[in-house]
Amino acid sequence: MLIEPPSDRESLSHLQLLHLADSALPVGALAHSFGLESLTAEEILTTGNLESFLRAHIEEAGLLEAVFCRQAFRLASDARAAEKLPIEPWIALNFQLTARKPAREARTASATIGRTFLMAVNNLGDYPLLREALTAAKESGTGPHHSLAFGLASAILHLDENLAALSFVHQSVSSLVSACQRLLPLGQTAATRILWNVKPAMIACAEASASCAVDSAFCFLPMLDWGAMEHPALATRLFIS
Repeated sequence: MLIEPPSDRESLSHLQLLHLADSALPVGALAHSFGLESLTAEEILTTGNLESFLRAHIEEAGLLEAVFCRQAFRLASDARAAEKLPIEPWIALNFQLTARKPAREARTASATIGRTFLMAVNNLGDYPLLREALTAAKESGTGPHHSLAFGLASAILHLDENLAALSFVHQSVSSLVSACQRLLPLGQTAATRILWNVKPAMIACAEASASCAVDSAFCFLPMLDWGAMEHPALATRLFIS
């Protein structure tokens, strides 16, 4: 029996978004702790304060990344009709986000994951705008940062902006929790409970990002920046960053 092409575009978009935000997508995100390994090595981050740390992370880094995710989404939405990516604004967004990442390790990790993400999505179909974005970022020497790549790809695939921003925040936090399971005595049940508890904070973050301008977006997590900078000096390491 032949299976007809899907007629429910909304259901297909939902499944595609789940696919992009799935930790199983081969983009290398699970190889990075973004400074958490240093914080756990110094016993600054523990199972006891992990949930409060994640809430602070969502309010700061989560909001910053969600704002840039939306900006890339809007940029690509405008570009779809012209079938041409506005290169200068795309590069400018990447440079702006790079400037907000003081730790070299975090900048490199974000760009590496973003580049791999765009390559992975481009391999799923024929997306000229994604290829333009990859080429432009490579030639400029910046990015493409993960949140920007996620927003860009979501728009090109005609997904929903609000859900894309929320999904990016969720997968980012899920990745951090996964890292903590390998760094801390954190069992699956406790990890799942923590991730469940911070979901309202993720929603609030994604909603706040809708009205936040790029120039107003910032992140103040000095201990995490220190952890990322300190990471190369650790005697033993499980993660790249």
